[in-house]
Amino acid sequence: MLRVLLLRHAKSDRPAGVRDLDRPLNPRGRRNAPLMARYLVAENLRPDHAAVSPARRTRETWEPVQAALDGLEATLVPEIYEAPDSALLKVIRATPDAARCLLMVGHNPGLQDVALRLVGSGSQPARDRLAEGFPTGGLAVLDFEVESWDKVRAGAGRLERFVAPRDLEAEDAA
Repeated sequence: MLRVLLLRHAKSDRPAGVRDLDRPLNPRGRRNAPLMARYLVAENLRPDHAAVSPARRTRETWEPVQAALDGLEATLVPEIYEAPDSALLKVIRATPDAARCLLMVGHNPGLQDVALRLVGSGSQPARDRLAEGFPTGGLAVLDFEVESWDKVRAGAGRLERFVAPRDLEAEDAA
């Protein structure tokens, strides 16, 4: 089995005069990125390979995740930046076969589109929610019953879960 963790960057700022690639996280994003990092560890969602867009907001989202995962190294993959689902699928299929779990930190609409393209089964409420939107800081966990990344196909994934920072904030408040 192979697992893909799709993590959308946390909420970013839009400072005047800053090009899109250099946009930082805003205060909410700086709170939510560590929240999602703690969730990954608490739920034992531990990738052995990470592919991260070179955008500042994705790198800033990755930093607390990397720290929580004991310094797992990431590969900055320019093809992830504002990529369509077809480009993201190529990145997934190019993952080294030694890896069993890939974490991709990227952007919408590409992450939502590739998730919807790959998912063929899983919890219907989670699938419906994914179809509605992929919020900043959101995480989709997809499982594939294949042994090689190049065998990952449209409709072959099972959506194991879909969680957003607001879900975790609601749990903390309860």
